[in-house]
Amino acid sequence: MNVHGRRQIFPRKPRAGRLFLAYALLVCFAAAPLCAAPPRRATIIVDTDAGSDDLMAIAFLLSRPDIHVEAITIVNGMAHVQAGGRNVLRLLALAGRHDVRVYLGRETPLSGTAEFPTEWRRNSDELPGVTLPEPTRTIESQPAAEFLARRLADAAHPVQVLTLGPLTNLADAFSHMPRAVRAIRQLVIMGGAVRVPGNLADGGAFKTDNGAAEWNMFIDPVAAKMVFASGAPIRLVPLDATQRVPIDMALLEQMQSKGETPVARFVAQVLATNRDFIRQGFYFAWDPLAAVALANPAVATFKPLAIEISQKPQELGRTTETKGRRANAQVGVDADRLRFRDIFMTALGVR
Repeated sequence: MNVHGRRQIFPRKPRAGRLFLAYALLVCFAAAPLCAAPPRRATIIVDTDAGSDDLMAIAFLLSRPDIHVEAITIVNGMAHVQAGGRNVLRLLALAGRHDVRVYLGRETPLSGTAEFPTEWRRNSDELPGVTLPEPTRTIESQPAAEFLARRLADAAHPVQVLTLGPLTNLADAFSHMPRAVRAIRQLVIMGGAVRVPGNLADGGAFKTDNGAAEWNMFIDPVAAKMVFASGAPIRLVPLDATQRVPIDMALLEQMQSKGETPVARFVAQVLATNRDFIRQGFYFAWDPLAAVALANPAVATFKPLAIEISQKPQELGRTTETKGRRANAQVGVDADRLRFRDIFMTALGVR
């Protein structure tokens, strides 16, 4: 009704206008892919200890047009936190991604003093043999755990989280704000060894009798236990899956000969620095497989399992499958090497 109580009469559209509208609707229906709204990109937060294979995983995600990396948080692990943050900023500069914020976590585990071998950490800090530009922006002043706690409590804006190192930052966030799992649509964790041996003794750099634990869980087992008990929707990519996806010389040579983008050439450099391990068959797609599994879960075979993180000194950090309990994770027990290679290389523009 109008203000005078009479029914408002609207003029009818001219016949030509109605015909044009009907024609436009018909064309749009016939060419639905052209008229449809573009698909929504998946929003991702990456938590990383900035090892060289972490950076390859991030390079893959940055190369996917269907993925939006919102932020990257740096956890203590392979690289020292400050050096790792700087290297991530340099990679973002190379990729032209000046919109991605970077936050630093604490320099120590929540409990204990475990750390990766000194030489591994030095290589992760310095990235010998790899060329990256200087950073174009600075680290955020807010601590990583504080950012994660507030961001992951925002259930109105769900996000996927990919962790590529120890779980210190996430556990720190959960301990300060338990409801910080509300916005996690999927938590993909690279780490653990469920039905296969651990990797603490690999390379001979670390002497230990603990043959069951994997490094990411071993560095901060208290944090890992907290995360697996948090109720977050976990998809675990352990050594069980990654050992099915070796990086071979053929992949390295293809990256070197056909990698044309700056990010693809960066990945080729990272792989070249590990040429000896690749030639000997000791180099696997650890973190890259986790990144690919986040984007394309069909790359691996997952089973629902109940996972516990051992706190026993003789097997500290062991990823234990507990029978008779409700599953708290989808666990990768196998992976498709050829599918991984196709997805990873395609994203980087290497065919």
